[in-house]
Amino acid sequence: MTVDDQSDREQDESQPTPAPESAGKGSEAIRGYESGTDVPQLEVPQVELSREAIRNLEIELLGAERTLRRRDVAARAGVSLLSARKLWRAMGFPNISDEDVAFTEKDKDALITIIELVRSEKVSENAAISITRAIGQMTDRMVVWQIEALVEEMAAQRQIPDAVARKALVAELPDLIEPLEKTLVYAWRRQLNAAVQRLALRAESGLQASAEGRMGDEDDAPLPLARAVGFADLVSYTSLSRQMNERTLAHLVQRFENVCAEIISVGGGRLVKTIGDEVLYIAESPEAGAEISLALAKAFTEDHLLPSARVSMVWGRILSRLGDIYGPTVNLASRLTSLAEPGTVLIDASTAATLRENERFVLIPQKARTIRGFGEVTPVTLARGTGTGLVLD
Repeated sequence: MTVDDQSDREQDESQPTPAPESAGKGSEAIRGYESGTDVPQLEVPQVELSREAIRNLEIELLGAERTLRRRDVAARAGVSLLSARKLWRAMGFPNISDEDVAFTEKDKDALITIIELVRSEKVSENAAISITRAIGQMTDRMVVWQIEALVEEMAAQRQIPDAVARKALVAELPDLIEPLEKTLVYAWRRQLNAAVQRLALRAESGLQASAEGRMGDEDDAPLPLARAVGFADLVSYTSLSRQMNERTLAHLVQRFENVCAEIISVGGGRLVKTIGDEVLYIAESPEAGAEISLALAKAFTEDHLLPSARVSMVWGRILSRLGDIYGPTVNLASRLTSLAEPGTVLIDASTAATLRENERFVLIPQKARTIRGFGEVTPVTLARGTGTGLVLD
């Protein structure tokens, strides 16, 4: 439902002024995190890593010893060295010379697996390279994330320096490989199934819903997917981060990501990526996107360990490629975030039109603003109407 136009309210045409309580919340967040960072200094244990231990760990991780050069692997897989190098580069491997004995039998098997997909015409060479690049980039980020999480846990629990914790992790990693690998495969299958269900059950309804409340001649009209695109941006993050030490900042960032991930998942959305102090997410319907956005704004406002957040959401069409999303809808949502006041959700007029008849939402039109790349846009503040919103377990 829509309330009376409040466009006569004075606003800065460039950037909104952070609410006074934002600074207070930020200071409270710093105190809250730092209150738990003082730990007694204990004797630092010595962790020794022998060459043999490192070598044995490598064999366990790679599945075999390094016995092959790159030409050996390509020849045994029955492909040219050029084709093999394309796939290795997509996987993120560094340059390897002809004389380096850098590969194992498992590398040969993996190359054959990918090549057979192309030979059987299940995928093209370009698609195989794109899929391989996705696997390489995602697993690289995942491994770094896992290592940092484990190192931080060891350092905190055992009260040891970061460098010692890293050595300890390497020494204890053999006991973690199997459970981490099983969890990875399990999560991949669950995520793939979720994606299949979305394709099978929601694609058609999503495309039909995208026409509601829109003129049909927008810049995003040729794009294939109809989605709610949202951004959540922490207020005063830059100034706060300058006042924090490494551990305090890490706690803040982790809490921010955890809160976002939980709310977005409960709301049926997908967290596309985190960019420093900002998250980008999507949902299958404007209603789901609105519920997620309101829940995010509310959560950060009520969390005394996090500053408030500016949130935006736009319903429109997007292009999904390389694990990211593109299009005017994404750009407009990003622009609206900078115009939102702390603790509020801002949407555009077209998105508001799709929610107008829904009693769960209150729509408060604002005065028109000139937005770079879009001309004159009428932002609308989204607020809670009837109902309780998302319920977290």
